[in-house]
Amino acid sequence: MRYIDAHCHLDGRHFADLDGLFARLKESGVEKVITCGVDLPTSLAVKDIAERYATCYFTAGFHPTELGDYREGDLEKISELARHEKCVAIGEIGLDYHYPDTNKPLQQEVFIKQLRLADILGLPVEIHSRNSAEDMNEILRANAGLLKNGFLLHCYSHSVEMATELEKAGAYFSFGGTSTYSGSKKARRCIATLGLDRLLTETDSPYMPPATRAGQFPNTPESIPEILRGFADLQGVGEEYCAEKIWTNAHTLFKKLN
Repeated sequence: MRYIDAHCHLDGRHFADLDGLFARLKESGVEKVITCGVDLPTSLAVKDIAERYATCYFTAGFHPTELGDYREGDLEKISELARHEKCVAIGEIGLDYHYPDTNKPLQQEVFIKQLRLADILGLPVEIHSRNSAEDMNEILRANAGLLKNGFLLHCYSHSVEMATELEKAGAYFSFGGTSTYSGSKKARRCIATLGLDRLLTETDSPYMPPATRAGQFPNTPESIPEILRGFADLQGVGEEYCAEKIWTNAHTLFKKLN
């Protein structure tokens, strides 16, 4: 079987031995990974990683909680990065209202600007949404014309009802290690309810280890086979069939994967 991690963060000090990690990924069947930028420096860093490893691709963008150093002109630099042959999406972008000092207007402004950028470049987007369901849904509805290249709700955490609505609008959804815990009822209901042709596996490494690695840090894309087994069980299909469907889904959404 072949696996893909549609969303992880391999930059930074937690992954000093990337050569060793990618060797282990090859052994475990994780044939492709997409490592994501959250601001300009990390977008540059993940580009460099993708250039070093044939099985690695990247995204470029500004995460909603990483706007402290955001300046006018930064999106032009993201645009330049996004034209790289291995940049498969604009991301990770979106809304996050978790923290009390959240600048909601700025988050919304930069999110919409990045949706426009993705549309201009013909790229899909990887979306982060935490504690922001109503505003997220409204922005996606109002800007549906900017989403024709596809959009992924990563680590989806909102309701099953909203997921069903977004599915009809063409959304893809990815879930990580938390979906392997019996207590993650919302995520598990979503996986069981949504069409398999709308699902992707992710780890959000170095965060969110699956059940068998609970408490371990850093999590790595080596967790993907366990996450996929959970998908197959919840969907009521065989693991090999599930793995091939998810592989196809990823290549359908991310046109620059090869």
